[in-house]
Amino acid sequence: MRSKVASITNIVTQNSSSAYFNGRGNLLHLSPPFLFPLSRFQFLYFRFRDYYSYCAKEYSEVDDRQLFLESVRQECKLGFCNISRPLSMFDAMISLSPLPCIIDFNQLLSAMCKIKPQPPFSTVISLFRQLQLSGISPDLYSLNICANCYCRSGRVDFGFSVLAKLFKMGHQPDIVTFNTLINGLLYSDLLDEAVQLLDKTIKLGFRPDIFTYGTMFKGLCKRGNNVGALKLLRTMESHGHYLPDVVIYTTIIDSLCKDQAVPQAVQLFEEMKTKRISPNVFTYNTLIRGMCTVGKWKDAQDMLTQMLDNNIAADVEIYNMLIDMYCKEGMVAEARAIFDSMIDTGEVPNIITYSALIDGYCLCGEMEEAEKVMDLMVKHDCKPDVVTLNSLMNGYSKAKKADKALHLFQEMPHKGLTPDVISYCTLIDALCKDNQVHFARKLFKDMESHGLKPDVVTYNSLIHGLCQNALIDEALHMFNHMKSSGVLPDTFTYTIFIDGLCEAGRLEEAVNIFSFLVAKELPLNVHTYNVMIKGFCKKGLLTDANELVKKMEDDGCPPDGCTYNTIIRGFLHGHDVKKALELVSIMTSKGFAADTQTTSFFFYLLNDPRISEENKTLLQKFFEL
Repeated sequence: MRSKVASITNIVTQNSSSAYFNGRGNLLHLSPPFLFPLSRFQFLYFRFRDYYSYCAKEYSEVDDRQLFLESVRQECKLGFCNISRPLSMFDAMISLSPLPCIIDFNQLLSAMCKIKPQPPFSTVISLFRQLQLSGISPDLYSLNICANCYCRSGRVDFGFSVLAKLFKMGHQPDIVTFNTLINGLLYSDLLDEAVQLLDKTIKLGFRPDIFTYGTMFKGLCKRGNNVGALKLLRTMESHGHYLPDVVIYTTIIDSLCKDQAVPQAVQLFEEMKTKRISPNVFTYNTLIRGMCTVGKWKDAQDMLTQMLDNNIAADVEIYNMLIDMYCKEGMVAEARAIFDSMIDTGEVPNIITYSALIDGYCLCGEMEEAEKVMDLMVKHDCKPDVVTLNSLMNGYSKAKKADKALHLFQEMPHKGLTPDVISYCTLIDALCKDNQVHFARKLFKDMESHGLKPDVVTYNSLIHGLCQNALIDEALHMFNHMKSSGVLPDTFTYTIFIDGLCEAGRLEEAVNIFSFLVAKELPLNVHTYNVMIKGFCKKGLLTDANELVKKMEDDGCPPDGCTYNTIIRGFLHGHDVKKALELVSIMTSKGFAADTQTTSFFFYLLNDPRISEENKTLLQKFFEL
């Protein structure tokens, strides 16, 4: 299609349309097939032809022809919800004698192109063809409608064929024609061709309007071509036909922010203000969202302050973004300050605002404050939803208050809410951490009975609870159930089993799982290595544990403080104080320190009468470090 479009676009460079067609008659076969294969709308149209004929008869009997046509115009202005009404009108109009003028038909076809959610473009094209067969000659407006239908249907090559037909009929294209074709090229992802057509349009003396440029910027930014968008911005300024407005600047700023090029977006924002183009609420929204995405919360808050100083009222969306960002960063005090500032300015918090703040308090373990926000939410007639209650349940789970999490879960149906997968997963995790695995298993079955499919997090929570309670075989059964249900285990799933098997003294099985992960080249994290090292240390296989620490370095997964403390305690347990101190030296050189458990172990051995004097002297060195 690219070559066809490229060849047809050459017609805009010709001085004489007749010379073009006389000299290039071989292109005439590109005239579009105006009658598409029957679409669903067309099938209905021809299937119920008798009904439309009845409507035509009804309209033909109307004494005042002008009254009927005026009613058509009025309905076209109001718009249509479906295809049936405009089709009956078209059939009635085309049955009138004499026929209405092309302007009336244009209004109807144009209104049909605006039917949502799926405009019947192929049907409009067929009606356009029927108009021609009835002897009505299309004008420029009609042809533009037809070209637009082809372009919006993904057939921009036929759109260019309409341009050829336009010249053949003696019409001259206008800027709307070229805007339509440029938009069609962008719709078909032919960005380079769209840029070339814009250049030819300008060279032919047409003045692109704000819609032309707006379409181009939208197409460039949609595809993330920020370089092209900035270049077009400079081209637009140099031509001087239309100066960029706030919408165009905001479009480019939004694209830059989505690519996390926030510094460039801010630079363009400052340029915009220098040129006395005032940013609007959408410009600030875009920048603040971009800053939140890259974690520049201070810059985002400064931008909010600047916005308010310029007498632009921030909407609830901006406040929600900042509150959510601060909460996710664990800066709930700052989030609360913005929440209070929001209320002071008269902006009404919505459910997203309250839920974000509640989640922030829950993540920080401040459950009393979370409950206060919940009470405030209810007081202001903002009904909590499942997301809000899930956040509270998660907070109670982390605070080891499974009974409160269970109470919230049981209250959901009474509040008209249906628990979702996250609700079940959160409560299952809370019950498992509270050693109530039997209740967690019942809840898991209840979840499945309600048609909810457990995800990998749900399975991991239950498997971890079973392993923690030494129910390894049952955990393996759950693992098999997980795979048979089409849920793929992740690294954390395997790590849970390795840890559980090691704790149960089934080291060989744990090693087999670890070897499987290595053989399959599945991503291993430091936690997986640590539980395997702990398993070796527990069995006294310190050489294997030490080799695994070295392997971590080789595999690009450097040991952390937990790794070193685990293996150091392993060597201390085996009374190899010298090796333990060597590892302490390596650990401190890497910026890690002995934890409380390791320090206590050193102190215990120092006072153990069974330890030799030589080892006690070595142990004393630990406290001198």
